[in-house]
This record gives sequence, C-alpha cells and structure tokens, in this order.
Amino acid sequence: MQSVIIVIHLMIVATLIAAVLLQKSEGGGLGVGGGGGGGFMSSRGTANLLTRTTGILAVGFFVTSLFLSWLAGYERKPTSIINGTSAPVSQPGGLTPPTSGGLLDSLKKADEPQAPSGPQAPRSQ
Repeated sequence: MQSVIIVIHLMIVATLIAAVLLQKSEGGGLGVGGGGGGGFMSSRGTANLLTRTTGILAVGFFVTSLFLSWLAGYERKPTSIINGTSAPVSQPGGLTPPTSGGLLDSLKKADEPQAPSGPQAPRSQ
C-alpha cells in the first residue's frame, strides 16, 4: 500500500514540476520568459488551465504527503523510555565489561598466578 502511494506521490511531483515550468513568467526575474507573439502558451485560457492544474496538483501533493506521514506513524509501535530495556553497549576495542567487580578487580585476577587444579607433569625449560 505504501509503495503505491509513493509511486502516485512521485507522479504528482513530476507533473507538478512540469506544470510550473510550462507557465509563463510574469516577473521577468532574469529577463527571459514571458515572450511575445504566437506560441504554444500564448492564450489566456491555457494560462488559466495551467494555474488551475498547478493548484490541483499542489493539493494532491500535500494530501499524499500527509497520508504517507500518517502511514509511517501508524506502523510505529509506541515504546516507553522508563520501562524499556536498553540495548547492550559495546565497549571500544572489543572489551566486555565485567559482570561483577570493577576494572581493577579483573586486572588483579589476570595478574595472579593460577594454582593448578590437579597434579601436573614437570615441565622442562
């Protein structure tokens, strides 16, 4: 459904751009447009048609924009900040935080020699 609305929205946008570009320039901002005599867009009725078409397309653009934003909000599930569980935070360098004790405790455990769990064969050096 959302894909269909997006395609319609994009078609309206392309047509709206074309309708705006086809209209006769009345301000003469860069000294172009407006033009004189006979041509494709010379009659007043065509200008009124383009103005009306631009208005209708603008309304369609706003309606599809609002519908797409409503559709995006409708599919979103409400969450609570207070009761939510936080995602696990990864530590830089791939270190995992110790479950008990602090960083110094884990370093002390790493430096202590570990006692053998049972009889060991002698090692030659």
